[in-house]
Amino acid sequence: MPLCWRNTQTPSAKKGLIRPTDEPGAVGIELRASDRVVDRKPQTYIVARTHRMVETDPGPKKPHNCDVKIDHQLNGPGSKTTELGISPLKSPTKFDPEKGGHTEKADFEKAIELAHYGRFHYLLLAVCGLVSTSEEMDVISMSFILPSAQCDLELTTQTKGWLNSIIFIGMMVGAYAWGSVADTLGRKRVLIAISIINALAIVASSFSQNYELFMLFRFMNGAALGGSGPVIWSYFAEFQPKKKRGAMLSFMAAFWTLGNLFVAGLAWVIIPSEIGVQSGAFIYNSWRIFLLVMSLPSFIVAALLFLLPESPKFLISTGRHEDALEVFRGIYMMNTGRSKEEYPVKQLLVEEPMHPKQEKQIEAKEPKSKLRRMLSDIVEHSKQLFVPPILKFTTISITINFTFHIGYYGLMMWFPEMFNRFDEWSRTHDNAEADICQVTSYVTQYGTHSAEARCDSHINSDVFMESLITVAAAIPSNIFAVLGMDRLGRKFFLVFATFSAGTCSAAMYFVYNKTNNLIVSAIFSSVISCGNASLDCLITEVFPTNLRATGVAVSMVAARLGGIIGNVVIATLLDTYCPAPTFIVAVLLASGGLMCLFLPNTTRQALQ
Repeated sequence: MPLCWRNTQTPSAKKGLIRPTDEPGAVGIELRASDRVVDRKPQTYIVARTHRMVETDPGPKKPHNCDVKIDHQLNGPGSKTTELGISPLKSPTKFDPEKGGHTEKADFEKAIELAHYGRFHYLLLAVCGLVSTSEEMDVISMSFILPSAQCDLELTTQTKGWLNSIIFIGMMVGAYAWGSVADTLGRKRVLIAISIINALAIVASSFSQNYELFMLFRFMNGAALGGSGPVIWSYFAEFQPKKKRGAMLSFMAAFWTLGNLFVAGLAWVIIPSEIGVQSGAFIYNSWRIFLLVMSLPSFIVAALLFLLPESPKFLISTGRHEDALEVFRGIYMMNTGRSKEEYPVKQLLVEEPMHPKQEKQIEAKEPKSKLRRMLSDIVEHSKQLFVPPILKFTTISITINFTFHIGYYGLMMWFPEMFNRFDEWSRTHDNAEADICQVTSYVTQYGTHSAEARCDSHINSDVFMESLITVAAAIPSNIFAVLGMDRLGRKFFLVFATFSAGTCSAAMYFVYNKTNNLIVSAIFSSVISCGNASLDCLITEVFPTNLRATGVAVSMVAARLGGIIGNVVIATLLDTYCPAPTFIVAVLLASGGLMCLFLPNTTRQALQ
């Protein structure tokens, strides 16, 4: 007859036992292959039995809350036969693990959901967000330094373009190397190393007294930063359940906007103050102090990363299932405040069996040194990106990142310079109307950028205010991206942002005063930031776990190449053929955005 058993755990098909809780008088019921769970009510399982049931010793006779009910319905809705005749009643994510402690198998998605969402994930967001903020601060800081450093380092428009570009050259080299290493050694260790190297390179560059040495340390800075982007996005995404991943990745993308705000605000406070020291040929002035301040977030990040575990998705992909389980237990304990032992998952299910070729590779690795093994993995991961079916994702990802970042970094890093040029025109021409080409022609032929002019590194505070307004304009669009990324999808945001940004780029040719220039620049900053969030989500999710950091790294290489070309082309054409840069960027942004339509939909999908 069917029995009602209260306050018990889910029946374990492996052990054939419903175990009791600590409730007085609760007993265990041994289940047999002929038993079937035919119905479930809150904290109640109704079991159909045709054989004799054996119970454990109930202990001292005392009242208890376990009732036995008679129910002649032997087959309830949803009943299914399993290997022991007991069906899983509900998905494990629906079951309340607080009441249990039973042994349960789960794949990654179920395991991360059962760990709950809470304090750990918010700490993770804060630390990973600070990494993202630090990266953006280091990249964008150059655009505020250039107008101030032009006298100290004897810069022309072309050398400014190369100074903007050298960090991207370093990032292009570093992205591939660090991303491949992260797929072999793990995300956390690589991120700590990157942060320390980055901070030291920034400090060294602030003490550089000539153009060549400054370029060298900015290259090293870029080489470290190159790994930060692909690795931190892979690391953060691999802790997120699929239902929240899009929103949280968009949330982390918003930290780029915070980085822009911090840079603009600190530049406004520090650079015009003219603080610093000078002793003979050694100069350590305000823009160098500003650069020194930019190193602080990287030092802080390196320390905070020690508080976080390795990515469980990475651990699973490398066969370290027990280590991954321990990470899940730690997340569960931090999020719920309960003991690790109460975490309901005891065994992880691998989504796909290991390919024979991969098994052979692992066997071959054993006699190798760690360095040779790592280099072998880097080569193997790189090869896999360029064979079907991953080849399609790699090619499209490279194309989108290349075209997108020509516009993103090509224009964004020149905004302070353009504000400075419009400000110079307005001061000397009593706010007379002029388009960007007239302004550029005047500044390069008769103004501060002309051959005869005496070098002047002073920057009006209005330039910093306009830069701050431009980056602050991205805040509403980032909020919109966080709220809508999982509803409207990655592709919607990317296509909308690239077309809107392309329109703004073309419109820059038609602005006729500094106010118009500020408005168009602010709109461009807003929509391009929204597109950046969607692109980061899409590219992070489209690659499988064992290739994710390498795949994102290769995409970032294309992005940095776009940043290099964007800066060099704009620097070259801005002073020689002014209309070209804005229209080139407009076409590349719009056409590149459409490429995302050929990628699979990753919105609310499980990570591969």
